[in-house]
Amino acid sequence: MSTTAPRTTTSRATPGTTGTTGTTRAARRRSTAAAAVLAAGTLVLAGCGGTDGPAAADDTIGVSLITKTDSNPFFVAMREGAQEAAAEEGVDLTLAAGTSDADEAGQVEAVEDAVARGDAGILITPNGPGVNQAIEDARAAGLLVLALDTPPDPADVVDATFATDNVRAGELIGEYAAARLDGQPAVIAMLDLLDDVDVSVDWQRDQGFLAGMGIDTADPETKGDEAPTGAYTGGAGGDYTIVCNEPTQGAEDGGRTAMENCLRRDPSVNVVYTVNELSAVGAQQALAAAGRDDVVVVSVDGGCDGVSAVEDGLIDATAQQYPVEMARLGVAAVADLARGGEAPEPTEGKSFVDTGVQLVAGTPVDGVDALDVAEGTELCW
Repeated sequence: MSTTAPRTTTSRATPGTTGTTGTTRAARRRSTAAAAVLAAGTLVLAGCGGTDGPAAADDTIGVSLITKTDSNPFFVAMREGAQEAAAEEGVDLTLAAGTSDADEAGQVEAVEDAVARGDAGILITPNGPGVNQAIEDARAAGLLVLALDTPPDPADVVDATFATDNVRAGELIGEYAAARLDGQPAVIAMLDLLDDVDVSVDWQRDQGFLAGMGIDTADPETKGDEAPTGAYTGGAGGDYTIVCNEPTQGAEDGGRTAMENCLRRDPSVNVVYTVNELSAVGAQQALAAAGRDDVVVVSVDGGCDGVSAVEDGLIDATAQQYPVEMARLGVAAVADLARGGEAPEPTEGKSFVDTGVQLVAGTPVDGVDALDVAEGTELCW
């Protein structure tokens, strides 16, 4: 990935204020999404990280939220959640973002700015290993650094990570797809994020989906090494064929091109896994052009556009994650530590704080728990 992209965009949020968009929906989500978080695992606190001592009640607590970009709806929702939590916690919040998912240099600059400003902590969705040294320097300077959504590599570069269990997200949509087939042969198109680049969210969702289908994944941390044909055991079980593993870049046009490539290889595809909802919408464009309206399409994200696509029948089911809760819990954790509390510890049995994931489906199937579209809309971002 490039490390020479332009600098970040940065803005300040005044304590006691919230974002100007999505506030009503975010407030509604706050109470309902909390149930999903608590169902996934309780936030345990334990001493780690450090500050120079507890902040006095009237001390300013500075927190920086550094996202991959400031345009993706996922990160827009994350910023709104952070602004809400900052208002509640009396935190002085700085918002920064890279210019693309590959903008490591811009994120490094934002981390350095947070240290220079004397912030108590940083919340970051890291764009790659080029940010690691800046994170380590910030921690050495006494800041609590928490990753949101994207664990760094290695994971212990940060004090803790608040994230979706992406393997579980994949399993949920795999279980749904297998149940929908009801014993029919599965002819599967795998529409991934990238090709040869090792990104954890990519292989976790991919391998989780196959595991949910009941397909042996061989090495569960390596996508594409499973047997191309065999039997799946999910639902009523049956035979499967994996037609393709195509990269989409997580984009609509990428999903369309990937689906076109897969259909050229085998026009009988009847199950499509997509790494996110944008690529799913693109895949549906290719399927519609081919006259195929009998394909089960599943995805991950759970944004409001994605839930709307489920309602419209473009996506059959999606695994909904909760970026607002990631940000809210992260801001609260930094504020708590600055006031003499303790730093966050991972959810029991996991290497991160699990912020929850739930299936949203347009058509329910026996044996698979799912939210309906109305419930998914209440929680979407």
